[in-house]
Amino acid sequence: MRLTSYSDYSVRVLIYLSIHHERLNNIKDIAHVYGISKNHLMKIIYNLGKLGYIETIRGRNGGIRLAKAPKEINLGELIRQTEEDFHIVECFSKDHSHCAISPVCNLKGVFFQAKQAFLHVLDAYTLEDVVENRIVLKEFLQKPAEEKLVPLISET
Repeated sequence: MRLTSYSDYSVRVLIYLSIHHERLNNIKDIAHVYGISKNHLMKIIYNLGKLGYIETIRGRNGGIRLAKAPKEINLGELIRQTEEDFHIVECFSKDHSHCAISPVCNLKGVFFQAKQAFLHVLDAYTLEDVVENRIVLKEFLQKPAEEKLVPLISET
């Protein structure tokens, strides 16, 4: 499965806010640290606020912060709310499937089980699980961009 950048950036925002929980944060800093468009991030911040994950404080001394404790933010729930659909292949879409064997294909069931397993794993984790190495994350995010160019995904 592959998640959209929208979900990826949503998780990254929550990670950033979790490791910088002691202060109000701003979109400009988050955009800079991750190398994400500020305009794109504004849409994500707005949606995360609407979903109740973050709190936005307006005004001169305003900013954003988590609205929930990291242990209360379930990754499976978050991903279900930030992904538009989970159409792994076209036959999952009733409106856009052009596959000639879709009505009798057993592969659909295999892909459905794979999607369910994927979400089941995400359901087992919270934001707290992802940021238990807060100190290392905070130090890493303060490094210049060229020092961060290492693979970030590990297979465990």
